[in-house]
Amino acid sequence: MPHSRRTPASLRKAASSSRAQVDTRERILAAAEEEFMARGFASTTLRAITSRAGVNLAAVNYHFGSKDALIEALFRRRLDPMNAARIAALDRLEAEAEGRPLAPAVVIRAFVGESLRMIEDARSGGRNFIRLLGRTYTDPAKPIRALIGQLYAPTMERFKAAFEKALPQMPRDELVWRMHFMFGTLAYTLAATDTVQLIAGCKPEDRYDARLLEERLGAFLAAGLSAPVKSPVKKAA
Repeated sequence: MPHSRRTPASLRKAASSSRAQVDTRERILAAAEEEFMARGFASTTLRAITSRAGVNLAAVNYHFGSKDALIEALFRRRLDPMNAARIAALDRLEAEAEGRPLAPAVVIRAFVGESLRMIEDARSGGRNFIRLLGRTYTDPAKPIRALIGQLYAPTMERFKAAFEKALPQMPRDELVWRMHFMFGTLAYTLAATDTVQLIAGCKPEDRYDARLLEERLGAFLAAGLSAPVKSPVKKAA
């Protein structure tokens, strides 16, 4: 039997259809980021998202199937590459150190740098997503917080091991709490870049400067993470 061959015209049509599907999916995700940021996860309807994206409800069902699946795709689209870049940066730094422990400040900057750099991305929605991510930590929706925890788990374990090596004298329980405070500070920094104007009395022009933010936040977090351990804190009976 002769093999069926696709003509150049049919190949171009297929490629055009594939690009259109990708474009529709990206428009839905971009619209969802904006709506979730403006209204919150619970109050945002799929109709509001489709209206902003300029598509019909069938497109959301086709590409995602449900609102929950859309939310997961939204976070995976940016968090998966971000966390992969964090681990890659840490791998590179450890390889360059040739077995020597990294300074805590170096480990910190490998983690915070990727998210801070996204703050500069206003055109492609990175800044909006980072603010949405920061606010997610205080969102009452447990399934969403569970999803974020699941997406972060491998990265957290990788960096926890790096901090244990960088701070071998630190009791494990104390290190866990200091990492918790560190990630909380980062989350607040990401979610509330406008709040600094309440302290400054104006809108500082450098609040979206990733390099300066990394220097300031990195120094602050390194000081807290490496602070001497005083007398052990007694647990409540």
